[in-house]
Amino acid sequence: MNTPLRLAVVQGSTRDGRLGPVVAHWMRGHAAARPDMTVDLIDLAETPLPTVFPQLGQGPADEADRALLRAVSPRIADADAFVVVTPEYNHSYPASLKNAIDWHNKEWHAKPVAFVSYGGFSGGLRAVEHLRGVFAELHAVTVREAVGLQGVWAQFDAEGKAVDPAVDAAAKSMLDQLAWWGEALRDARAKQPYAA
Repeated sequence: MNTPLRLAVVQGSTRDGRLGPVVAHWMRGHAAARPDMTVDLIDLAETPLPTVFPQLGQGPADEADRALLRAVSPRIADADAFVVVTPEYNHSYPASLKNAIDWHNKEWHAKPVAFVSYGGFSGGLRAVEHLRGVFAELHAVTVREAVGLQGVWAQFDAEGKAVDPAVDAAAKSMLDQLAWWGEALRDARAKQPYAA
């Protein structure tokens, strides 16, 4: 058996009263139960990043900003694959998530990204469609399968388990596809460095 993939679950919401942690912990549970993955949950509310960027090509001058990045950047760099958990705000994804994406570049290269989105009527799918274009620019590969949670407030019980078994089945299908891409791209990066 291959070495397990290092999966980073990125929880993108930082809003007070957010449901994101419930969704992210549910997703982490699915991934952690698999023998082909180890999981690191990166909650952007617990690991905030600077919001003022240095001049292009430069690192942050402020030591406090560098410390914030040290808490997140190595974890993104070490990951073989990602699941991005995002709500939909105003037909897109939250600024906290865009900020975390933009602080990194080569860390995303030639790695697969899957999405778990949530919201009201749309289930967060408009946020995912915006994210696909962003990750393509960063040379990441987004997998087709995704989990969209419509009316998310009714999707989980008090213990954080999905109420509808179809939601768990969708998570498994997505992780199966992510694992295939994760192994294929990890092997390719090991054979030859990715040329961006």
